[in-house]
Amino acid sequence: MAFPPPTSMPAEPTRVRHQVVALSVLLAMVTYLDRACLGKLAPEIMRDLDLSLVQMSGAFSAFALAYALFEIPTALWADQRGTHNVLTRIVVWWSTFTIATAGAFSHASLLVTRFLFGAGEAGAWPCVARTFSRWIPKRDLGTMKGIFFAGAYVSGAITPPLVVLMLPHMSWRMILVSFGLVGFVWVALWRALFRDDPALHPRVNPAELAMITETRHTLAPITMGWSSWRVLARDRNLRALCLMYVPNCVTFYFCITWLPTYLHERHGFDAGALGIVSGLPLLLSVATQFLGGFLSDRIAARHGLRAGRRAPGVLGYGFAAVFTLTAALATAPVTAAVLIALATASCMLTTAPAWGTCIDIGREHSALVSASMNTVGQFGAIVSPMVVAYSVERFHDWNLPLYILSVLFVLGAVCWFFIDPERPVHSANPNSAILAT
Repeated sequence: MAFPPPTSMPAEPTRVRHQVVALSVLLAMVTYLDRACLGKLAPEIMRDLDLSLVQMSGAFSAFALAYALFEIPTALWADQRGTHNVLTRIVVWWSTFTIATAGAFSHASLLVTRFLFGAGEAGAWPCVARTFSRWIPKRDLGTMKGIFFAGAYVSGAITPPLVVLMLPHMSWRMILVSFGLVGFVWVALWRALFRDDPALHPRVNPAELAMITETRHTLAPITMGWSSWRVLARDRNLRALCLMYVPNCVTFYFCITWLPTYLHERHGFDAGALGIVSGLPLLLSVATQFLGGFLSDRIAARHGLRAGRRAPGVLGYGFAAVFTLTAALATAPVTAAVLIALATASCMLTTAPAWGTCIDIGREHSALVSASMNTVGQFGAIVSPMVVAYSVERFHDWNLPLYILSVLFVLGAVCWFFIDPERPVHSANPNSAILAT
C-alpha cells in the first residue's frame, strides 16, 4: 500500500533576534557597571586625590556633559552607518577611558578622563534603539526594551556590593582596570554574532525574517541641514518627550553618584550597610523596568498605542512623587532608604515606554530621536550632582534634592499627556525620512 508523501511543514522562525536582545542586555550591564562603580568609589577617590565634595561632583558632571554633547552626533552616525561598527567604537573607547580613570592623579586629570569616558559612551543606548528598530517586531518592542533596561539595572544594583567585596582586596584603581577590561570581551562577542540587518545574518531563516520585517518601516536616506534640525526642534511631541525624560535621568544619576553619601551623611548608614541599601533602588527597578515595558505592550494591544505608552508613564511618575516626598520627611533611616528605593523603582516604570515611544515616532531614525530625548535628560543629570553638593554646603540640607525631584516627577507625569506615540516626527509624510531636506 502506497502512502502519500509527507506534506512539508512551514519552518518555525529561528530566534536570532533573542540573541541580539541578549547581546544588548550584556551591553547595558557593562555600561552600568562602569558608570555606577564611581559613586561607590567616590570616598576612596576623594581621600586619595584630596578632593572636596564640590570637586568630586565636578567629575560626575564632566561625564554627563560629554555624554550630552556627543549623544546626538553619535546617534546620527549610527543611523547612517549601522550599529555593528559604531557600537564597537563606543565600547572600545569607553572601556579604554574607564581604565584610564584609574591613572588619575589630580582633580584636573580626573575631570579629563571622565569627560572622555562620557564622550565615548555617548550614543550607546540610542544605538540599541536603532538595533531594536531593525531586529524586533513592533508588537514586542516595549517588552524587549523593558528586558534591556532590567538588565542594566541588575548591573547597577549589584555594582555597589560588588565594589564593597573587592575593596578589601584591591585598590580603587585596580577595580576600575578590572571593570574596563570587561568591555573588550563584549566587543569580541558583538563582532562575531551581530549583523546590522537580520537579512544579512546567516542564521536567520525566512520565517523569522518575515516576522521581523512585516511591521518594520523602510529605511530612508538622511540628509542633514537647517531645515532638518527645525523639524526636530519644532516638533511639540518630541519636546514633550524630551522634557518628560529629565526626572528619569536625574533620579538614576542621583542613585549612582550621591545616594551612598546621602544615606551615610543624612541617615548614618555604615559602609557595610551602604553596600546593600545604596543598591536597593536599582535592584527594585529591575522588576519595574521590565514591568513598564510589559504593561506598555499589553495595554497597547487592548486599548491602543497612546494608552499603552502613557499609562505606565503617568502612574510611575505619580507614585514616584509621593514616595520621594515621604522619604524626605522620614526620620527613620531604614524607612527613608526603602522609600527612596520605591520612588526610584516607580520612576523606572517610565523608561521602556519612553524609549519605545522614540522608536514609534522616530521609526527608521529612532537612534537620532532617542538621542534627542536622552540628551535633554542628560542636561538634568549634569546639573543634579552640583545641586546636591551646593545644597549641602550652603544650606546644610540633604533633603532639598528630594523636594526638587518630587516636583520634577509631577511635571514629568503632566508631559505624558502631551506625548502621542502614533504621530511620527515627520507627520506630514510618515513614510519619508524625518530629516530629508
